[in-house]
Amino acid sequence: MKIIFMGTPEFAVHSLEVLKERGDEVMLVISQKDKPKGRGKKLQPTPVKEKALEYGYRVHQPDRVRESESVELIRSLSPDLIVVTAFGQILTKEILDIPRLGCINVHASLLPKYRGAAPINFAVINGEEKTGITTMYMAEGLDTGDMILANEIEIEAHDTAGSLHDKLAQLSRKTLAKTLELIEKGEAPRTVQDDSQSSYAPMMDKELGHLDFSRDARSVVNLARGVDPWPSAYAVLGGETVKLFDVRLGRPSENTSYGEITDVKSDCIEINAKGGTVLVYEVQFPNKKRMPVKEYLKGNEIKTGDLFA
Repeated sequence: MKIIFMGTPEFAVHSLEVLKERGDEVMLVISQKDKPKGRGKKLQPTPVKEKALEYGYRVHQPDRVRESESVELIRSLSPDLIVVTAFGQILTKEILDIPRLGCINVHASLLPKYRGAAPINFAVINGEEKTGITTMYMAEGLDTGDMILANEIEIEAHDTAGSLHDKLAQLSRKTLAKTLELIEKGEAPRTVQDDSQSSYAPMMDKELGHLDFSRDARSVVNLARGVDPWPSAYAVLGGETVKLFDVRLGRPSENTSYGEITDVKSDCIEINAKGGTVLVYEVQFPNKKRMPVKEYLKGNEIKTGDLFA
């Protein structure tokens, strides 16, 4: 098939690789603009752009894909299909109507749950036991189109947003490959989403990672897992903002001194939350590297009785 692909982050690279492996004619790859990164603020290409150039594909990086120049470019190529994975821009009806076979999207949730920008994070934050990949025909609304295929996986107790991202990226490969096969044969199903079951996963921001230990311990752990690796969980200890990683559920506790360090073990610190404690195995203090608590304690002190706020 003649395909235009739209995508930006590492997650979307897997979809582009599927198109390459299938031998589809990728006429154009559209990705977000290069962004400055690191201390030198050097412009960094998106992961999708890097992979597209490696494959020798033509790349287009508009400020807004809805602008007339981009729309006319897409129209001039007469694609059979547009495939979109984590692109980061909304497509107008004008673009959606161009391809002969429509526009499809690869989304990292079991729709209609977790429509929006951060479905992986919020599935973990909300304590879901399963999630998955859904492919759908795109409509004008945000992730509201008719579903084609859905494949699910379990969210394990130790999963973070980062580890779940990697599992879902792999799952997206077979889900997209099967979807394209069905579209090619004219056998792709269309299942209307039940809007009454929908939920929304908005973009992440740094403030979301602030741990409130007056919440129940399991919610604290789920939030810490759901913001790892970014924006990462944090709390304030002695005036310093400390990032907290590898946060696990501890023991039941009736202690109402929330945020208090109740024990400093050889490899973790125990912090009191509502109804129980949480165990933190990795920390990152300001201007320091992320490190296991075991390593940090070799040259630094954390005291029982101190409070995280």
